[in-house]
Amino acid sequence: MRAAPPVILPDPPEPPEPMGLIAGGGRLPILVAEGMRSMGHPVRCLGLRGQYPDELPALCDRFDEAAALRLGSWGPRLRRLGVRYAVMVGRVDKAKLMHNWWGIIANRPDWRAIRLWLRISKDRRSHLMLAAIANELTRDGVQLIDSTAHIMDHMASVGIMGHIQPTTRQKSDFALGWPLLQEMLRLDVGQAIAVREGDVVAVEAVEGTDRMIERVGELCRSGGWTLLKGARAGHDRRADVPTVGPDTIELMHKKGGRCLVLAAGDVIIIDRPKTVALADRLGVAMVGIGPEGIEGA
Repeated sequence: MRAAPPVILPDPPEPPEPMGLIAGGGRLPILVAEGMRSMGHPVRCLGLRGQYPDELPALCDRFDEAAALRLGSWGPRLRRLGVRYAVMVGRVDKAKLMHNWWGIIANRPDWRAIRLWLRISKDRRSHLMLAAIANELTRDGVQLIDSTAHIMDHMASVGIMGHIQPTTRQKSDFALGWPLLQEMLRLDVGQAIAVREGDVVAVEAVEGTDRMIERVGELCRSGGWTLLKGARAGHDRRADVPTVGPDTIELMHKKGGRCLVLAAGDVIIIDRPKTVALADRLGVAMVGIGPEGIEGA
């Protein structure tokens, strides 16, 4: 399979350029809005109806709503808000919206959403869907930019994050798992694997990291396993950026995970100070690995 060409993203515009925010659910849209404001950008938000957090509108200079599958309305609404550049972040339940015809019909898609759905009918992986959405927005005069541009202080970094040092056994496990994860990311299978005492216990697929962690807990009742997470090769930073956060740490600890290994610069740590502090309190080691590999950790 031929690799997709890299996406060349524009540099983030300088303040006081209004920044658009297309917001799904979770904490991430809040962090991005706060980051935009801290850099001096007026925040003009388009919240996806039934998805965005309740506190988000108060952080925005201007706010509007749109249905998740009324794609043709997104660009015009953002342009009416004075937006030329936008970030798209937050959870959207793609399985409910897009993986069956009932989900599509119930959400009353417009013609542009239906056309996009049909165009990518043979391959609906997230990054291809994102690229198609980005192209639709570009037609309306709105350009998506790097979704991490305003939250660099929440990205995973190289080395030990926090005070818990990985054990010799954990180091051995992530030394084994890291090259396997990189190959899995290259094949675009999923974003995470779990390793325990030299065995790959689980590989993430469409179920997502949290459900994989639940599954690992059933398989490794004695605990002590390591979770490794990264981003697909050539990932599109306009939205295809993996995340972890306090909920990840709590679930890992509950299910016996004691070491979290992340691709530095490629994984967002939601509320990083809070997440690292929680990992310290629960005894979960957090390690960031850069492009140079294990040697630089």
